[in-house]
Amino acid sequence: MVPIAPMGIFGSVYAGSGGMVALAYLVGMVAMVFTAASYAQMVRAFPLAGSVYNYAGRGLAAPVGFLAGWAILLDYLLVPSLLYLIAAVAMHATVPAVPVWAWLLGFVGFNTVVNLFGIRMTALITRVMLIGELLVLAIFLAVGVNALLDGRGHGFSWTPLFNADTFTWPLVFGAVSIAVLSFLGFDGISMLAEENRGGPSQIGRAMAAALALAGVLFIVQTWVAALLVPDPAGLLADGDPDGTAFYDAARQAGGAWLSTLCAVATAVAWGVANSLVAQVATSRLLFAMARDRQLPAFLRRISVRHGVPANAIVLTGVLSVGIGLYMAWRTDGIALLSSLINFGALTAFLVLHVAVVWHYLVRQRSRNLWSHLFVPVVGFAILAYVVINANVAAQRLGFVWVGAGVVVLIGLYVAGRRPTLSGLAGDGRS
Repeated sequence: MVPIAPMGIFGSVYAGSGGMVALAYLVGMVAMVFTAASYAQMVRAFPLAGSVYNYAGRGLAAPVGFLAGWAILLDYLLVPSLLYLIAAVAMHATVPAVPVWAWLLGFVGFNTVVNLFGIRMTALITRVMLIGELLVLAIFLAVGVNALLDGRGHGFSWTPLFNADTFTWPLVFGAVSIAVLSFLGFDGISMLAEENRGGPSQIGRAMAAALALAGVLFIVQTWVAALLVPDPAGLLADGDPDGTAFYDAARQAGGAWLSTLCAVATAVAWGVANSLVAQVATSRLLFAMARDRQLPAFLRRISVRHGVPANAIVLTGVLSVGIGLYMAWRTDGIALLSSLINFGALTAFLVLHVAVVWHYLVRQRSRNLWSHLFVPVVGFAILAYVVINANVAAQRLGFVWVGAGVVVLIGLYVAGRRPTLSGLAGDGRS
């Protein structure tokens, strides 16, 4: 997650929500907070890298863990490609002399080198980027609010949060299925469970804090932008195929300089800061599945010097280039990637909620009904409704991916390599 993530998909969420873009982000934040609570419970039980793959495997059964890992693998493998592609397209629009493929290769190469030097280097780079993103966001909000006070835009209104003329729950949840793209990445914190030195409870607190802070920033900036959209009716009718709606709102507030600043900041944030940590999380998932013999053994190699899964990091970079270049060639590449990513993540999160109930309530006979029944059940219900109202094409392609995972799982059994889980001392479940 990055503070200015909504800038890149603002127009799609605005059009999809009937103008209630702030409400879409609010509902998305609530849904992700429930999911983070379930993550916190499973991290406490199994403090391992591998995210929902490990938690579903140990909380339910190893084959279920494989399929959950396979589902979220769709998210993790494609997220870096989407981030690089959006950043490359934005930078190409700013500097047309440099082609999209060159920007894409530059972003991937830089991030791969940084990640190979270890998690501390990654943390340092992301801190520097974070300061820059917050500065750009502060400038936009200051100029935007001042413009509204001066009478530009549409004046203050509650319509970005609720509009009785357009409101329906299916409409809002359909937009939430797009908006959650800005939140995806909080779960990557759990990928560092084995590198964290603050105890399992710190993982849960970090997730909750990151979601709450990001959610507030997302709601505020989209609310201000919604009040500055030059042509609301046109945006609702035609959507935002070029992805420039937020920058158009910025131009309405401060002129071309603010529009360019937001566009470049978005490109750098998505292409460096966001994709940098996305590559970290993806490489840890590949490492965790390889360690359990469910992916090729070379992916479990750890760099002795830097303590990172070097081969998994490099493979993630190679895949990002290949997928990114292919999707850049397609006219619907960004939309297709976004839909597939959200489906994979939300499907895996559904399994996570089930794992909490099964592991704690059924296996452990827990009496903590709030954390081990109410929270995961409500979280499951919200996400299920989002998936039901998601893009139909995303649903179809997502189920094809899950079906491919079932085929791979059957192949593992036939080859005598049934899913087993390792890495947790004293845990003999398989």
